[in-house]
Amino acid sequence: MAEHLPGLHRNRIHRALSRPNLLLGADRELVLLTGLIAVILIFVVLTVYSAILGAGVWIAIVGALRMMAKTDPVMRHVYLRHISYKPYYRATTSPWRTY
Repeated sequence: MAEHLPGLHRNRIHRALSRPNLLLGADRELVLLTGLIAVILIFVVLTVYSAILGAGVWIAIVGALRMMAKTDPVMRHVYLRHISYKPYYRATTSPWRTY
């Protein structure tokens, strides 16, 4: 443990402030969006087959989202940032290439 220096003030950072926002072990927004899509599928078609298909699709997608979150919990944000930068950072062979 670090010794206390007289001129420094220490603050505790709670883990809840730095942890990613997950629901069922996956990205919260994506889980809620896929749940909404599955519920819409179930209640629009209103058959037993659509209920089974909606529940199965939702379970499969949440499983894939959990694997994605286990690899990197903020992967969705990194991918969205990558897509927004795509037109600006082209793959080039040299920094001195002319267009």
